[in-house]
Order: sequence, then structure tokens, then C-alpha cells
Amino acid sequence: MKIKMLGTGSCVPSLRRMSPSCLISTGAGNVLIDVGPSVVRRLLEFGFTAADVDVIILTHFHPDHTVDLATFLFDCNYGETKREKPLLILGGKGVRTFYRRFCRLYPWIDPTGYRLTIRTLPRGRLKLGTLSIETAPMNHREESIGVRLEENGKSAVFSGDADYSPSLTDLASRADLLVAECSHPVEKADGHLNLPVLLEIVDQAHPRQVIMTHLSPEWEHFNGFLPPPLLLGEDGMEIEL
Repeated sequence: MKIKMLGTGSCVPSLRRMSPSCLISTGAGNVLIDVGPSVVRRLLEFGFTAADVDVIILTHFHPDHTVDLATFLFDCNYGETKREKPLLILGGKGVRTFYRRFCRLYPWIDPTGYRLTIRTLPRGRLKLGTLSIETAPMNHREESIGVRLEENGKSAVFSGDADYSPSLTDLASRADLLVAECSHPVEKADGHLNLPVLLEIVDQAHPRQVIMTHLSPEWEHFNGFLPPPLLLGEDGMEIEL
């Protein structure tokens, strides 16, 4: 399993960090977690296209996590290579309604030459070949989910936007990698983690490695100490499990 950090920023525009998104390459295909602004272009920068993605997981519906879904699906219909292989979009409560409303706004994104499956999985497990996908509700919005991917004895957990919850600590328990939002070093915003709360989650869940994402511009001025196993995420960072 290989994790590529496509973006590690937040909803605040930044020249250094794109909105949070990850591409996970597995034996069962490529999984794209969140599709915020310019993700399709970022895929190209790292040698991928929309045609290479097999599964899209939307952790919630805020624009910094979903707005480039229109570009992605438009490219599937009208890009250089018209998509033919199936695509699965997975999300929490209301994902089918979200997609239908997206299509009303952009009718050109409805598939013309491939099979699209929209699946609601607010809590549960899905098996795709060698890959296991587990989801659990997160403390952010009604539809918010965190994701745990497992393959060949390795596990990676993605919090999406989330505040503290037992659901998050359970999902991240003993994971090889936790990609966790940490919007601010000190300031605490509702529905989001800061460094002290993230450290509490790490102390309870014991992940082997933690990559911090959804980083506000405030982090660019951080001069403090990050104890192991925490690492500040960077766009383009790659982790192989």
C-alpha cells in the first residue's frame, strides 16, 4: 500500500498547500480520498489521471473536499481518454443525494460510457479484492466519515475533518499509519482537531506513524516540538506500508 499526499492544506487558500486529498495505491486499485480544488491537476503532476482512479471516498461534502469532483467526472466523459472501466464513489449519509444535486448543476458529469456506483457507508466494511475498506462516523458533520484501509496486514486510517470522538480512536487503533487532520497548533475550532487533542487521540489509539494534514496557514509559523510518531504533512509526501 502506497499513500501519496496530494494536498495537506485546509479551506484557506495557500500557495504551499493544496486542499486535503490522498491517493492510495493498492493491489485492488487506486483509491482517492476527497476531491478538493485542483486535485485532478495534482494527479497529473504526480503521473496519474482520473482514469487511473478506481474508488473515490468522500469524507464529507464541504467544498474543499468535493469541488473538483465535477472536474474529475467531466474528464471521465470528455478527457483525452474516455473512461470505460467502472468507478465507485463511497460516502456517508446523503452521498446519493449529493451526487444527484451535483448532476443538476453540472449535467455533463453523468456517466456516458462507464458504470458509476454510488454507495452509502456511514459505518461498515467493504471488501474489494485484497483491500478492506472500513468507515465510521466522525464528529464534524452529519455525513462525515473516517476511513480505515487494510491490505496484506497493513493499515492506514484517514480522519477526514474530525473532532475528538471514541469513534476516531477506535478506527485508528494500532494502525500502521494515521493521516489525521490538525487544523491548528493551539487554537481549537469546533469540529476540528488541534495539537493537544490529536496527542490525546494518539495516546489512546497508539498508531505507529501519524501524518498531520488539513493544516491552516498558522502552522507555517509553528516553532514547537512534535513528539514521535507525529510528522507534519507536506504536499507530495509519499509513505509506503
